[in-house]
Amino acid sequence: MKLAEIKEHMQKTVEATQRSFNTIRTGRANASLLDRVVVEYYGTETPLKSLANISTPDATTIVIQPYDKGSMAQIEKAITMSDLGLTPNNDGQVIRLNIPPLTSERRQELVKMAGKLAEEGKVGIRNIRRDAIDAVRKQEKNSEISEDEARDLQDQIQKVTDEYTKKIDDLLSAKEQDISTV
Repeated sequence: MKLAEIKEHMQKTVEATQRSFNTIRTGRANASLLDRVVVEYYGTETPLKSLANISTPDATTIVIQPYDKGSMAQIEKAITMSDLGLTPNNDGQVIRLNIPPLTSERRQELVKMAGKLAEEGKVGIRNIRRDAIDAVRKQEKNSEISEDEARDLQDQIQKVTDEYTKKIDDLLSAKEQDISTV
């Protein structure tokens, strides 16, 4: 495994963690809150963003405009059943979601949730590191590289791991700041 491949895998893990953070609610309306919502549409589980235009006209409202007006009931049901804790308002044309201000208890829960997602990202990075170090040890065992080369590669892999772990920590602190800001 080359260092460039390791960095690429770790970068993908960081990006996945960022996408997970985007689904956590802050005090402001954000269309990415609905990324995980799936709608039962003609017997098929379909992502909400494939069925409707989602916009945020102001900081406290998300507007969902279905492409097919017949799917409004299914979209409402999917939002109600999701873990977002939001109640959809249907006026026959669009569905509005009002984002209430977060209570301090809810903010603490969301910070904990962000911490768990960050830890999952770090575990992914550590798994990539473990696999890379195992590959280096295997090369050393098969006499493909010397002991010094193996140690240098392991040091480089650890530096890359630290770098990407710090990126996740930075994303986490930014998200915690975002959640905690009233």
